Amino acid sequence: MVNAYILIQTEVGKAAEVASEIAGMPGVTTAEDVTGPYDVIVRAEAENVDILGQMVVARVQNVGGITRTLTCPVVNL
Repeated sequence: MVNAYILIQTEVGKAAEVASEIAGMPGVTTAEDVTGPYDVIVRAEAENVDILGQMVVARVQNVGGITRTLTCPVVNL
């Protein structure tokens, strides 16, 4: 199982709407609107990195109002 944080920048005023829509997606454990350089932080899980990448590209990045994403897989050192 691969866990990751997806950091999302949105258009002005769209953070809550984006977080709400992403929260209902399969594989998403949390999606919260935050302050700072990113507007939404998502915690997601997938069976492997390929499935995680497909989720980000095919689902998350298709949500209206998103301008940029940064996916950060969790590593256990």
